[in-house]
Amino acid sequence: MSMHEMTRVIRERNYAVFALGFACSGFGLQMMTTVILWDLWLKTHDALVLGIAGLARALPVVALALVAGHTADKYSRKMILAITQFGFVAVALCFAAASLFEVSVWMWYGLLSISGCVRSFNGPSRNSLMPLLVKPETFENAVAWNSGIFQACAVLGPIVAGVILAMGIPTWGVLLFSAGLILISGFLVLELKPREAARTAGAMTLQSMFAGMSHIYKERTIFATLTLDLFGVLLGGATALLPIYADEILGGGPVLLGWLKAAPFIGAFLMSVWLAARPRMRHAGPALLMSVATFGVCMVVFGLSTWIWLSLLALFISGAVDNVSVIIRHTLVQTRTPNQLRGRVSAVNSLFIECSNELGAFESGLVARLFGPVISVVSGGIGTLAVVGAVSWFFPEIRKLRQMASEEPEPPTV
Repeated sequence: MSMHEMTRVIRERNYAVFALGFACSGFGLQMMTTVILWDLWLKTHDALVLGIAGLARALPVVALALVAGHTADKYSRKMILAITQFGFVAVALCFAAASLFEVSVWMWYGLLSISGCVRSFNGPSRNSLMPLLVKPETFENAVAWNSGIFQACAVLGPIVAGVILAMGIPTWGVLLFSAGLILISGFLVLELKPREAARTAGAMTLQSMFAGMSHIYKERTIFATLTLDLFGVLLGGATALLPIYADEILGGGPVLLGWLKAAPFIGAFLMSVWLAARPRMRHAGPALLMSVATFGVCMVVFGLSTWIWLSLLALFISGAVDNVSVIIRHTLVQTRTPNQLRGRVSAVNSLFIECSNELGAFESGLVARLFGPVISVVSGGIGTLAVVGAVSWFFPEIRKLRQMASEEPEPPTV
């Protein structure tokens, strides 16, 4: 694929503005997450505290996902996205104050829960808005670009945060900088001009809120993909334990923490660039299964490694293969869902992601408290391999999946 083809979506004004705002927000949020986890670890040196931090962020998303999805389908997704971006600014400022005045860990948990509430509305509005910003023929390219931007932010954010902390800049200073970046993204969202599209009608009912779940269950390829991601990452994620590896197992401090957090995203960024330069994926199902299986193997290697370079390599490869599943999942969710349901289906997608990432962090922290971090990570990687086998067996259609896009159906408005 030529450079002209690779960059075709970035030349669309709407997406260029969206991408710039997404980059500012992603960079700021990644820095914020890194310094919060490091601060909590230094305060407590308790793996379970890191796990509970993930739980505090996940529970609001689980509780509000269906309401957030219906809201994104009924009201302006652009305005919801802008409001939640400004909400993240307020959260970052509160975290800065909490760090400055050295409040209790429970106050940090409270702020993480508020952050989770904001995220529950932010994700569905952002994901369901994007198909209205780009041309249908460039959507898959936009997903690859989005993934690349996210990975780039996830690389630079933790590294920059780790270096700043190592220079002696206090946590609250980093959080103020994060708030400024997110504020810029909020104003950029207001500049977007999405296409007009039909919205859901009627009041918010249990039936309308569960419509997204119903669509996912009927669309078996989406259901299989989300199930694979949920249980694979739930068991195999090691993100919550990276401060322990950086401080006690590998011995590198906050700078190494930044690199450990960044390594998966470096791999994912390079993978997204490669995928963006390729034609449409022709063997999506087998690629998905292979990518998640490789992710599990990488987690086993990382868990057992006491050599910094091997640990970084394992995380690098895990991020590269994980990005394959991310792009497949997001493309399936958006292209096989009608516009009237995209907010609710995106909310369920966010629910699966939060359960896998944040509840996975709690699971990792709990197992690490009971049996140690090494057993926690290694057993999780083995569990991921078992999940791949189970999904491949129970969902044979995922093995046969080739093209990701399909004709968009025209369901009744609910």
